[in-house]
Amino acid sequence: MSVTVIEGDFVNVDGKYAIVVGRFNAFVVESLLEGALDTLRRHGVEEENIRVVRVPGAFEVPLAVQKIAEQKREDAIIALGAVIRGGTPHFEYVSGESSKGVLNVMMDHGVPVANGILTVNSIEQAVERSGTKMGNKGAEAALSALEMVSMLRQLEA
Repeated sequence: MSVTVIEGDFVNVDGKYAIVVGRFNAFVVESLLEGALDTLRRHGVEEENIRVVRVPGAFEVPLAVQKIAEQKREDAIIALGAVIRGGTPHFEYVSGESSKGVLNVMMDHGVPVANGILTVNSIEQAVERSGTKMGNKGAEAALSALEMVSMLRQLEA
């Protein structure tokens, strides 16, 4: 008897992808977007199969993700944004609700939604996670989306 293991292998990842981008904190988010786009391209996703949807900020990302999921055009959705802690409780509300929102869409619609919304304590941490010391979380979110597409195709085969 042998164990069957199913996991994404980045081989069967052609398809359509949407990236929802919150414009707030654009100095960080644009780097996340570039990382996600570069990753998709490097894995063979054609430009015409990538749709970028811009919204005001991370709080609005889940609604756009939901509308995209309802259209059933994309194989995966990548959510990008940046919430940076300030001196008020606003951070907790926005970060928690945006994360919860994208998770709910994924579960309700059965489409992978990679959460690349940064929730950080400082501008320095945001910069580190958008392409410097800590890598690019946009690229990592794109890798998650690709892996989930590959894994789901194996499950459906």
